[in-house]
Parts: sequence; structure tokens; C-alpha cells
Amino acid sequence: MRSHARAGTDKAARYMTQLAKHWSHKFETAFDERHARIDLPMGPCLMTAQPDALEVTVEAADAQALARMEQVVAAHLARFAFREPDLTLEWRREA
Repeated sequence: MRSHARAGTDKAARYMTQLAKHWSHKFETAFDERHARIDLPMGPCLMTAQPDALEVTVEAADAQALARMEQVVAAHLARFAFREPDLTLEWRREA
């Protein structure tokens, strides 16, 4: 299962890099200026920094794990983007 979200921000690259570096201490990560992949225990988290948004895709084996992935990624993004309290990820699930 897969879920995708987009958060409008001009600091997408900054937040993506912070998330990748944060998780690199525990999980396998790969990132550059525009893309990041974090292999979380429940599945991969893929991020793309656009000039005006951060795009995030998470994958998991079942709906429960996918919901947990959405929550974990959103909570971490909110922590790093605390200066943008209106920044949210609105998830769209794919089969």
C-alpha cells in the first residue's frame, strides 16, 4: 500500500534534509538536494523537494502500518517546521 502527500512550503529542501539526517542515525538513508529515501521499519519514505512544496510518499504492507507511517512522518515534519504551524500533510492513499 502507498500514500502520498504534498506540503506547501518554500523550505522543502531544508525540511527534507533535516528529516533524512535525523533518521540517518537509526535507519538507512540516501539523500541529495532534491530527493531522499529513508528505509523505516514499516516501509520506505520517499521525499522530493520542489521549489514550492515537499512531496512525501510512504509505503507499507497493510493499512494499519500505512496509517502509522503517515502519523510518524507528519509528526516529525511538524517538529522541524514549527515556525510554519499551518504546514500539514494531506495524505492520499493508493492501492
